[in-house]
Amino acid sequence: MEPASPARLYATAVGALLIIVAIVGFFYGASFGSPGTLDHTLGALRTNGWLNLLWAALGALGLLLAGTASRAYALGAGTLLTVLGVWGLALDPTAAILSFLPAAGANEAMNLTLGLLGLLAFAGTPRHVRPAPGPAR
Repeated sequence: MEPASPARLYATAVGALLIIVAIVGFFYGASFGSPGTLDHTLGALRTNGWLNLLWAALGALGLLLAGTASRAYALGAGTLLTVLGVWGLALDPTAAILSFLPAAGANEAMNLTLGLLGLLAFAGTPRHVRPAPGPAR
């Protein structure tokens, strides 16, 4: 198990948050069609089944890797969420990322915030350096 670090805290907290948002999102919008009809989860997030599934998978992965590979998770999730946030900002509010992920509402703000926090957690967590093997005695 890894010692406490910013990346481990990020993987645990963001993993739990994304799972909760995904579960709540499935109650509001579980349609797996194109994002023509979107539901507003918690009043601000625009969701559909695909986005809820992405958040659930990313959250579960964070909880799974929190004890063993949290630095890698922080880099991967941080990069993915930052890209989705920037991509969503570049699109028209009625458009969708890859034609099926909603790209408007508070989604961009959440993705960018969690993504940049992940990149900061990655940068703030030192790489574990294994000691070089010493001479045999």
